[in-house]
Amino acid sequence: MDLDGKKVLITGAASGIGRATAIRFASSGALVTIGDVNEAGLQETAALMVTAPRIQRFDATDYTSCQALVDAAAHDGLDVLCNISGILKWAPSESFTLEDFERILAINSTSVFALCQAALPHLVNSRGNIVNTASTAAMQGIAYAVAYSASKHAVIGMTKSLAIEYAARGVRVNAICPGHVNTPMTAMPLPEGDIDVSLLSRNAPKLLDGSCDPSDIAEMFAFLASDRARKITGSVMVVDGGQLAG
Repeated sequence: MDLDGKKVLITGAASGIGRATAIRFASSGALVTIGDVNEAGLQETAALMVTAPRIQRFDATDYTSCQALVDAAAHDGLDVLCNISGILKWAPSESFTLEDFERILAINSTSVFALCQAALPHLVNSRGNIVNTASTAAMQGIAYAVAYSASKHAVIGMTKSLAIEYAARGVRVNAICPGHVNTPMTAMPLPEGDIDVSLLSRNAPKLLDGSCDPSDIAEMFAFLASDRARKITGSVMVVDGGQLAG
């Protein structure tokens, strides 16, 4: 998919979608830098890749750390930024703490902007592209996940705004909205308290065995980052097993 030799930065690569995406890009000949707060997980991901990546631990809540990650990845230039780091926390909204709300927005939203801002000068030079991770929670309400949903709505807003601003400079910016993906994050138990499970069942995939594997999402990252998607920018691609179909 036209990724051979591309210099790619992938965040959230210690597990889940980020790990699968790193493996997928390496298999296509990309030169990959992987970042995450979990350095042990990064080492595990590296062991699964066909070529050795550059490994850089970073903390998404520390914007100096975000800048340092981009600096390391762009040492020899940068073609693609895949923003995949993210967290999820469930709780009834009445008991959801402001500290948790702010942390989720810091990791899922503000760090995405910080990484994009740091990467854009390099991507202008290479006429590269950004692929952000939103969620089906960015396109509908999700009970007991107000902060997560808000943070992912923000990602779509950033994606479309940056796509408009940088189109004339040759940089494409797109986002992916995964549905339910079989990752450690989505394996979290439901929140404690007064929970109406029927509200959550509204968001179930419609396809038989509709839950996605991380590799399903990695394929969309590879497509959007490749030259095959050269006319796609400002778009939001849904991979959700029919979750949003109705």
